Amino acid sequence: MEALRNMFRSWTSDARLDGKTVIITGANTGIGKDTATDLAKRGARIIMACRDMEKAEAALKEVRNASGNQDVVIRRLDLANSTSIREFAENINKDEKQVNILINNAGVMVCPYGKTADGFEMQIGVNHMGHFLLTYLLLDLIKRSTPARIVNVSSMAHKWGTINLEDINSEKNYDKQKAYSQSKLANVLFTRSLAKRLEGTGVTAYALHPGVVQTELWRHLNKPQQAVMWLAKPFTKSSVQGAQTTIYCSVAPELETESGKYYSDCAPAKCSHAAKDDEVAQRLWELSCKMLSITWE
Repeated sequence: MEALRNMFRSWTSDARLDGKTVIITGANTGIGKDTATDLAKRGARIIMACRDMEKAEAALKEVRNASGNQDVVIRRLDLANSTSIREFAENINKDEKQVNILINNAGVMVCPYGKTADGFEMQIGVNHMGHFLLTYLLLDLIKRSTPARIVNVSSMAHKWGTINLEDINSEKNYDKQKAYSQSKLANVLFTRSLAKRLEGTGVTAYALHPGVVQTELWRHLNKPQQAVMWLAKPFTKSSVQGAQTTIYCSVAPELETESGKYYSDCAPAKCSHAAKDDEVAQRLWELSCKMLSITWE
C-alpha cells in the first residue's frame, strides 16, 4: 500500500526559477508539456523544443495561459535528424545567454522498425543519440550557466534492457520492446558517464522513471498490449503526476550536490545492475561519439 501511495505522491516545492532558462525537448504533449507549465509558473524562461510546430503552437498557448508566464517560446527540433539538432543548438548558442536546465524528455516508444535521417534505429536514435548530441552541443553554454542541471527522462523499462554494442541499430534482429529498453538503459548509462565528466563544474545530471503514464507514447502498442494498459489504467499516472519526478530533479534544492543518480516517485530509486556497468557505459559513450562523428572525451 505504501508503494502505491508513493507512486501517486505529488511533490511540492515553492522553489522559484526567476531569471533561469529551461529547455525541454518534446514539450508539446504529455509529461513535457506539464513540466513546461510547472516550471513556467516558477518564473523560468521556457524553450519548448518540438518537432511538430503545429502541435507546438497549440501547446505554447496552453502553457502561457496555464502559467501566466509569457516568456515561453517554441523552437523546432527533430531529434531524428542531426542537421536539425545542430541548427537548433547553433541558434540557442547564438540567441540565449544561458541555459540553466536542459530536460531531455522527448522519446519514441515500441515503434515499428524505422531509421532516423542518420541511419540509426529510431528508438536508440531519438531517445539516446539525439539527446547525446544535443547535450554535447549545448554543454559549453550550460557550463557557463552554473549551477545548472541536465535531466534525462528514462524509464523502469531500462531494467529489461541490454546494450548490444555489436548491433546497436538492431539490424540483425529487431524486437521493438528490447530496442526501447536498450534506449532507456542508454539514458541511465549516459547520465552516469556524464556526471563523472562534469564533476567540479557546477553542472549536475539526473536520470528518472516518470511512472507508467497515460501518454501518446502508447500509440504503437498492439491491441492486446493496449487492452492490458486499459485494465491497468487505475494504477497509471496522469501526465501531471508523471511530470513530478522531472520537476523534482529540475528544482529540488537538496539535489544540488547529487549527480549521476536515478530517481522515481520524487525519490532516489534502484536502477538495474546493467545500469551501473561503467565499462559498458564507457564503450557506449565511445560508440555514440563515433557514430555521431564528434570528439567528447
